[in-house]
Amino acid sequence: MDVTEDTVRDVCTDAVFERGERYLAEGRIHEIHRVDSTVTAVVSGSRQYDVRVDLVTDGFAPWCDCPYDGPRACKHVVAVLLRCVDDPPSDEGDQLDAALDGADADELRAFLREELAADADLRDRFLAQAGESTRRSANELRTSIDRRFEETNPEYDVVFEPIDFTQWFNLANEYRKQEQYRSATIVYRALIESLDDNMDRVDGAYDHFSSAFRRALDGYVDCVGARIDADTATDAVAFLDERATSGTPFLAEHFERAAAELREKVGEQACE
Repeated sequence: MDVTEDTVRDVCTDAVFERGERYLAEGRIHEIHRVDSTVTAVVSGSRQYDVRVDLVTDGFAPWCDCPYDGPRACKHVVAVLLRCVDDPPSDEGDQLDAALDGADADELRAFLREELAADADLRDRFLAQAGESTRRSANELRTSIDRRFEETNPEYDVVFEPIDFTQWFNLANEYRKQEQYRSATIVYRALIESLDDNMDRVDGAYDHFSSAFRRALDGYVDCVGARIDADTATDAVAFLDERATSGTPFLAEHFERAAAELREKVGEQACE
C-alpha cells in the first residue's frame, strides 16, 4: 500500500488527521525506526506512546498504546504515517542482513541459545517456528498476559490504555500454520482467561479489549474443531460453560455461543 496523504486520510477521521499533522509539525515523533515495511516510533503526548505501522499492509495495521477509543487510527499513528510520507526513515533491514551474513555461525548459535534460554516468550516463538509443540500450560502463558495488565497502570487497579496482545496471537497463528492445534488452543485459552478475568479492570479502549477477546474465543473454537475428539470437545465445552456462568457477565453470551457452536461441531462429527 502506497503511503500518501490520501491513504493516510483513509485510515482516520478529518479531525484526527489535523491533530496528527500538528503533532508532526511540533516535532513530537522520537526514536523512529524502519525494518523492511515495519515502522516503530515513540510519540510524545500526555506521555510517551509506542506506535507501530506496516507500510505495505492495507490500512497499515496501526498499533498505538494510547487510550484513544475512537473510530480508526489515532493522532499518534497519523503523525508517524505523515512522517513516512514527508521524510521516510531509512530501512535498517539491510544492516541486519549484512550483520547476519557476516556473523560467525557458532557465535550466532551461542548468542541465540543464550537469548532463548533467558526469554520464555521468545523461546515459544522459536519452537513454534521450528514445528515444536508447546510445553507450557495455559496457566503459565496466562501469567505473562496478566503481567501486562499489571504493568500497564501499576499504581491503580484500572486499565485505561490498550495492551498489545500481538505476540500471543502471532504465536497461536504459527502453531496453526504448523497444524499444532493443541498448542494453539492453549495459547487462545490463556488469552481468553486473562481477558475475561481482567475485563472488570478496563476503563478505556473497550473496543480494543472486546475485539481481542472475541478473536481469541473464535480462534479457540476453530482449533478445537480442527482436532475434534470426544475428550477434547468435552473439556472445551465444559470450560466455556463454566466461564459463561462465572466470568464477566457481559461476556456470557459469547461463551454460550461458542459452547453451542462446539456442540454442533461434535454432533456433525458423530453423524459422519
